[in-house]
Formats: sequence, C-alpha cells, structure tokens
Amino acid sequence: MRIRLYLAACMCSALLLSGCNNSKSDSVGGSKPTPEDTPTFTLAWSEYPSWSVFGVAHELGLVDKEEGKMGSLEEKHGVDIVLEEATYDTCLNRYTSGNCDAVCMTNMDALIICPSRSGVAFLPTSTSVGADACIVVGIDDLDALKDHKIYGLEGTVSQYCFARCIEEIAKETGGDQKPGDYQFTNQDPAIAAAAMSGNQETHQAIMVWNPFVLQTLNDRADAKVLFDSSKIPGEIVDMVVVAAESQEKEGADKFMAAVADVFYAMNAEMASEERGDEVLVEVGKKFSQLGLEDMKKVVQQTQFYKTAEDAKKLMASDEFKQTMEVVEKFCVEQGLVKDPTYTFDGDATAALQFDASILDTL
Repeated sequence: MRIRLYLAACMCSALLLSGCNNSKSDSVGGSKPTPEDTPTFTLAWSEYPSWSVFGVAHELGLVDKEEGKMGSLEEKHGVDIVLEEATYDTCLNRYTSGNCDAVCMTNMDALIICPSRSGVAFLPTSTSVGADACIVVGIDDLDALKDHKIYGLEGTVSQYCFARCIEEIAKETGGDQKPGDYQFTNQDPAIAAAAMSGNQETHQAIMVWNPFVLQTLNDRADAKVLFDSSKIPGEIVDMVVVAAESQEKEGADKFMAAVADVFYAMNAEMASEERGDEVLVEVGKKFSQLGLEDMKKVVQQTQFYKTAEDAKKLMASDEFKQTMEVVEKFCVEQGLVKDPTYTFDGDATAALQFDASILDTL
C-alpha cells in the first residue's frame, strides 16, 4: 500500500550494476546453492524506499531471493533468506497468518499488528521527513482548511501524520486547532491523488505519501504542501520486524544479522561516489519507477538510518520512547488497537519488543 529512461538505459544499468560489488557472487544466476542444514527464513517486503533496497540487493548478488540459493551476505552469515515482494497489506496479512518470518512495516502498524502475532522490531530503516504531506489547492492556512474535506486513508500513518501536524502547528502558533475540527475523509491515496491531479473540484486537499506527493506536485502547478511530516521527524518509522516465534528458531540471530548487513551494504552502495546514483536509480525502479532526480528528493524526504549506530541511537533514545506513547494514544483513540503492549527492555511477554541488540554483532 505504501506504493511505487528505459530500454537502453536499463541494459546499461544492469551491466553497470553487475560489477558494483566485488564481494558478491558472480551474478544472481550464478548464486551458490544452499548447503544442507542451512536455516531458511522469509522476509516479506513491499514498495517503499528503504524496503525496496532488498529487491536491488538481490540484483547485486548480496542476497538471492529464492530458497536454495545464496548471495554473498547469506554465505557470510550462513543463512538462506527468501525475499517475498507483495503489496503492503498482503505483507501484513502474511505476517499475521504466520506465512513469513519477518516483515517490513511502520512502527504504528507494528503496534496494531503485533497483538495478533508477537514481534521484535530489530531494524529501523527510515523515517518520514516530508514523505507524508497535506497537499492543497487554493487553501492558505489551517483555518481555511476547515471548510474542505481532506482525503486520505483512515487508520494509517496518513491520518496519524495529519493529526500530529495539526497539534504541532497549534503548539507552535499558540492556536487552538484540534484534529477533530477537520473533515478527514477516508479515501485510498491513489484515488485521492488522481482526483486532485485531474482537477476535480471536490479535491482541494489531500493527505498522501510518496510517490503520490511528488506526482501530485508535478501534475499540478497550483498545488502546494500546506504541511508535512518534517514537523514530526522520527515519529513515522519504517522498520523490519521479526516474529517472536521465528526469533526462537535455530539460526534466527544469523537471519537478523544478515538482513541488517544487507541493508547497510545497500546504504554503502548508494553512498558510493562512483555508482551511488546508478544504485539509486535501481531502487527507484522498485519504487514506482521513479527516476534519479525524483529519487534524490525521495531520500531527502524519507531519511534512511544508514548505519547500525544510527539505528541503535534511535531505539535507545528517550524521544522514540515518548513517540511510541504518542502513537499508542492515537491508535487507541482511533480504535485501531485495544490494549497494546510494547517494551524496550526485552520483556518477552510484550506483544511488541523494540530490540536492536542484534546490531551489536555486526
């Protein structure tokens, strides 16, 4: 749900990327077979910038997405990782039904989902710093916004971001605005963005995430961002969560370490002066076929936790603990979850644990 020049360019990209990493297997097709008794785990991921990197990691040979084959970092850690790409909702459903070991999801959805299947959030991958935005046409301030419906998907980070930004703006300006003063109206972001891009008079305000933010602003010269998630940095966090029961399986530590290693290796690739842009283009192909310039904007608005140190700093911070209290309050008030339990101290009885200790092993 957090969803999404060519012929000759693609061929060139493939050729360039095939030589990107000297530590990888010769190619994806040349990946080594998995030795017997190697533990196998499944990671479900959907299109979003810091999750799409796993699809590119397969192309670079760092990990082979198929069972029974191994990329270079799977060999390093001695674990077979099966990568399953699907829509965001499908990934969450696979997780709750026990059909994958780990899944890419937001901190808010982890709080909602994990009461159904306990999990451990071990790898924060990015945070929204402008990737979720309220886009308007002909509306200049929050008071004028009250006269219009704001179309966005209820019960998601869009509604959370909308409510939190209203609260923060009111705090900054000394105003008395409250989220309940506004007509937040449930609609799929793709439909809302298309309606505004198509100049439908009913859609003067929408609350959407990337790539819809970029696409809408590109489509309508008179559209502008009224506010966005840069007002609440560190509150909408994308992460990888492993099921608590899967964490008890033999080889789970190897799996978690390998997933983190793959993620940080991809960050190193994107930071490379020689080939960083090329790798970013490949990530863009996994994320709604966005080109280089759009992807440069995307990674500014979706800031990656590029190193284990960045991730551990977030997870250990008082700010993030306070953030989860705010997220919990919103989810309970919206009826998204009744009695969530989460912990930062390794309490295995909690439905959701935030524990980045595996990153100490890298």
